[in-house]
Amino acid sequence: MKNILISSMVILIAALAAFGQEKSNKEERADKHFFTYNFEKAIDLYRHTKDLTISGQRNLANSYQNIGNNEKARETYAKLLEENVGIEAEDHYDYAMLLRSNAEYIESEKWMDKFVAAKPSDLRAMSYVKNNPTANSIVVDKKEYKLNEQSINTPAQDFGTTYYQDKVMFVSSNAKPKMIKRKYNYNGLPYLNMYTAEIEDGQLENVKFFDKSFNAKYHDGPATFSNGGTKMAFTTNDAKDKTKDKVVELQLFFSSFSNDEWSEPVPFIHNNPAYSVGQPHLSEDGNTLYFTSNAPGGFGGKDLYRSTKTANNEWSKPMNLGNVINTEGDEMFPFFEEKEKVLYFTSSGHFGLGGLDLFSSAQEGASWGTVINAGAPMNTNSDDFALIKNTTAKNGYISSNRPTGSGSDDIYAVGFLKNTPVQKRIKGIVMDLNQKPVDGAFVNLFAEDESLIASFIVKKDGVYGFDVESDKNYRLTADKETFIPALEFASTVGSDTIVIVNLILLEETIIVVNTDLAPIAKMKNIYFDFDKAEIRLDAAKELDKIVVIMNKYPTMHVEIASHADCRGDAAYNLDLSDRRAKSSNEYVKARITNPDRISGKGYGETRLVNDCPCKGEEVSDCTPEQQQKNRRTEFIVLKK
Repeated sequence: MKNILISSMVILIAALAAFGQEKSNKEERADKHFFTYNFEKAIDLYRHTKDLTISGQRNLANSYQNIGNNEKARETYAKLLEENVGIEAEDHYDYAMLLRSNAEYIESEKWMDKFVAAKPSDLRAMSYVKNNPTANSIVVDKKEYKLNEQSINTPAQDFGTTYYQDKVMFVSSNAKPKMIKRKYNYNGLPYLNMYTAEIEDGQLENVKFFDKSFNAKYHDGPATFSNGGTKMAFTTNDAKDKTKDKVVELQLFFSSFSNDEWSEPVPFIHNNPAYSVGQPHLSEDGNTLYFTSNAPGGFGGKDLYRSTKTANNEWSKPMNLGNVINTEGDEMFPFFEEKEKVLYFTSSGHFGLGGLDLFSSAQEGASWGTVINAGAPMNTNSDDFALIKNTTAKNGYISSNRPTGSGSDDIYAVGFLKNTPVQKRIKGIVMDLNQKPVDGAFVNLFAEDESLIASFIVKKDGVYGFDVESDKNYRLTADKETFIPALEFASTVGSDTIVIVNLILLEETIIVVNTDLAPIAKMKNIYFDFDKAEIRLDAAKELDKIVVIMNKYPTMHVEIASHADCRGDAAYNLDLSDRRAKSSNEYVKARITNPDRISGKGYGETRLVNDCPCKGEEVSDCTPEQQQKNRRTEFIVLKK
């Protein structure tokens, strides 16, 4: 069912590739079986066809892959790619993906590089180029999830879970013995039915038919529920399909529970016999529907869509989720977690470990944030798909056909040991003091350990942006010739997916000898612990702003002058301020070129900036705010 939404586009492409090649009758018969997903019969005919065309070889490789015989698929693709004519960029991509499914990552990169060279603007190519340098990070188990295979799994297909009241619904092809066993051509297994199971001690138990009235002639499920389990949307085949393509597409239907029974199913207003619509996910209030479709006009293969209830209780025209989510590959099994506002989905088009992988993307207003691969052990080089999470976002289920399972597709419980990684974004505008964008400014992003992560040159609008990890602290610098460099800090701790940090550049002409550099650097006050002179973390961040400026101007000399108010013993104030000035001086000196350019001295209470002196033991009656002005650290420019 995970691949049941198959587009006839594959067949069309294969037919076009055969242009100029004459097919035998046997190959044409094989094509008909391939077209109707009867891959076993197609393979038998293709194998016994002499002078198989490029199209036929491609279909044979595809057929082997669809029945899970990756060894034969690899062999057939390799032979196909030896041809000098008729080879397409998609052949390179399909072979690269097959190799990834076999965990042959280095060889896969060779063919992906060929695909990128042929189709650099393809969304799959762009995802590969962006994410391949970090491939090692998604292979490593970061101990973020704990997976537990479920005892209900059978040698058949068991997958596509959804929460239903205090139970879990799933679909299975584990049909009971019948007088007539209908089998689905795609995998030779019986058609899918919907079942429920109870949750007991981390396992799904007591499997039962959901409702026999929904187990029809063809596929039924997966499903989704809303409004406390009283509203349901589910996938089923359109049994009335009379289209000439002989492919029975999937459609969505709705049903409501009342008076101890489910109502007669009502079709989704946007069903269409020309294409499939399925794998629904409803918001808890039932007003938003996410689903998968191979409708024309998408990005290719299967795409994810969203529809909402209008004022008159009708479903709006489906909106494609766009090219951040969708690719020319297949995007399926949407699940929107409302607490985190994160979309979880399955994709073959985004860069992954092989087969289908699980991904997430945080909602950013009307758009979506960067797509993140869930990584190991959630993803493997097999098909991993259909993630759901409970209302606490601590537990959930996935489906997978990894070889360690019990059957074709299996269900695994997932414990989320950490919050699911959500890509966040730091963005802003580089501007001057008049809030005018600074064209051509250079922005650097640093990790908390000061290692450089990325750089960006802004355009006329001054806008920059970096995709970053959650729960991290970052440093940002901006610079341009004739401007004083700026340093700011950003944190992605918290629920916000977008962090706004504007960087202000000042004209360097404002730097004048014998003036204080602190306000120019937009420094905040430097604080020390009581009776201490050690540099605190918050003070270090402010001193770093001086470091950035002095490193740009290697001939600049600065004196750090530390001052105190008049409260306390004058000699003690002088000593403490001097120790603090020298401590600040050592911090900056260790981080700049030509360190002798900076010095530090304490002046105690000898240089008050207002009329707040103390007379003997009599404390001035100045306000705390007035006294604060005297407790200051200045960075006096001695030489430019």
